[in-house]
Amino acid sequence: MSKTTRATQALDKLGVKFTLHAYDYDPGAASIGLQAAEALGVEPARVLKTLMAEANGKPVCVVVPSDCEVSMKKLASAFGAKAARMMRPADAERLTGYHVGGISPFGQKKPVPVAIEESALGHASVFLNGGQRGLQVELDPNDAVKAAGAIARPLVA
Repeated sequence: MSKTTRATQALDKLGVKFTLHAYDYDPGAASIGLQAAEALGVEPARVLKTLMAEANGKPVCVVVPSDCEVSMKKLASAFGAKAARMMRPADAERLTGYHVGGISPFGQKKPVPVAIEESALGHASVFLNGGQRGLQVELDPNDAVKAAGAIARPLVA
């Protein structure tokens, strides 16, 4: 497994400190984020999943704890939209340049607005996808917000 991805290169370029964590990715897991948390031995609230959605038909990236569900109403509100819905996996892969299960908010092929669940800022460090399946980056959540150019809002149901 390569430890250099567009996500890690983007973080390096910004001078963001992070630690890489590789784990055995299980494509058959019911929840990829929860499987990553279990494999890494980390509480699920600290392992954030990256999802691609659309707010008023425009692509957005949403980052929430792996043990939570996104509230479409709160997601729409975060971006000043009337409605939000999840993006089709094939569209998410084409837009980000990453495979589902390996989508990172960092280093996406076409940058889009990013929102991070505000409760994630309460942790000393969080884990986000490092740009490929089975690779997580651990970093300060405030650094994650800055590096992704994100807004922090309540996003979970």
